[in-house]
Amino acid sequence: MTAPAHLNALKAFEAAARHQSFSAAADELNVSSAAVGQLVRGLEQWLGVALFTRVASGRQRIVPTEAALAALPDIRAGFERLGLGLARLRQAPAHEVLKLTMSPAFASKWLLPRIERFSAQQPGTELLLDTSQRLLDFAVQRIDLGIRYGAGRWPGLCAQKLMEEAVFPVCSPALLARARIREPADLLRHPLIHDMTGDGPSGYVTWQTWFERVGVPGATVERGHRINNAAAVLQAAAEGQGIALARSVMACDDLAAGRLVRLLPALNVLSPLSYYAVWREESLSRPGLAAFLAWLQQEAARDCPSSEEKSRRRAAATARQA
Repeated sequence: MTAPAHLNALKAFEAAARHQSFSAAADELNVSSAAVGQLVRGLEQWLGVALFTRVASGRQRIVPTEAALAALPDIRAGFERLGLGLARLRQAPAHEVLKLTMSPAFASKWLLPRIERFSAQQPGTELLLDTSQRLLDFAVQRIDLGIRYGAGRWPGLCAQKLMEEAVFPVCSPALLARARIREPADLLRHPLIHDMTGDGPSGYVTWQTWFERVGVPGATVERGHRINNAAAVLQAAAEGQGIALARSVMACDDLAAGRLVRLLPALNVLSPLSYYAVWREESLSRPGLAAFLAWLQQEAARDCPSSEEKSRRRAAATARQA
């Protein structure tokens, strides 16, 4: 028997057992009584088990055998599950849904302010955001794509660099107006806001490492607020609560809007870590995912180009001048 034949035979068997009649089952299934009998006999032959005992009475009646009675609850439960599955298929949306994971700070400070542009390009694709600091298991959690901050190596995942990052001090315009900051050591006279989300990745630039990189080793940086969310760090700085060590990707919109001001712009400390789009190789066959990844790369190149993208732009400019 083929799969459809199995299903039709099981339907005929279940209806006949319930009605204890081939003709009543035929009426329910909108087929002939002979067709129901043929399906049941075929199932019996395939199984090698008798399913009914024929009883001669005032009307032709069939009685399920013990083997049939034992199997019927599981078969009926299976039909119920099939019905639920078909109902869900009928209710399934016509659009594609992508499940994404990223840190809450990256979602609020970079992705969400730009997401309308993706929706305009791909109106048939919806995004489901799981904002978490934890590194989720993409297969178990059914994640389609993630944004991760690190050195670019995550076992079992493909990775595409999106943005490199500089790290520099920022504060509110009001704090800058009353502060005299001409060199890195001047920052130590003010409260420093510490971003504690960097406790995990190796290579994360902290205040201590930033001062070492700009020539102030052994600086005392213990004072100030400690916050485990990069977006809240920038918010605290914008409200004048101190000087924050900002990551360029997170701070780009606040700087452009004038909510934050960069201090000591001549000192440019590059982070060894970058932002990467990561995904399972088998997921890239989904058209919505491929479109979203292309959009991410386009946005990243426009806002915070990587060194590779900068090299391509310089090469293109040189070619145009030639």
